[in-house]
Amino acid sequence: MRNIFLGLSLSVALGLAASMGMAADLAAGKMRSAQCAACHGSNGHAVVPETPNLAGQDEDYLFAQLKAFRSGERKNETMSVIAKPLTDAEIANLVAYYHSLK
Repeated sequence: MRNIFLGLSLSVALGLAASMGMAADLAAGKMRSAQCAACHGSNGHAVVPETPNLAGQDEDYLFAQLKAFRSGERKNETMSVIAKPLTDAEIANLVAYYHSLK
């Protein structure tokens, strides 16, 4: 049930972004990922133990997780601080970038 809700939330958010003329920007996502590289690696393959690989991850999953860290629904000391200032457009860019990696 929760997965259905998260999927619907993502669809609504991405639909709103698309209707406002915002498309995910891979180049912007790559630039924004510089901060992520310290733990998740420059190619989306984690360099820190216990840190997930992000390369090729499902877009719905990544979007939902970043929004959960941003809102405080999901807690992690590092990720909460990093996700807090992200806009929906920045999250969409990061998600698109990491999803594009193999």
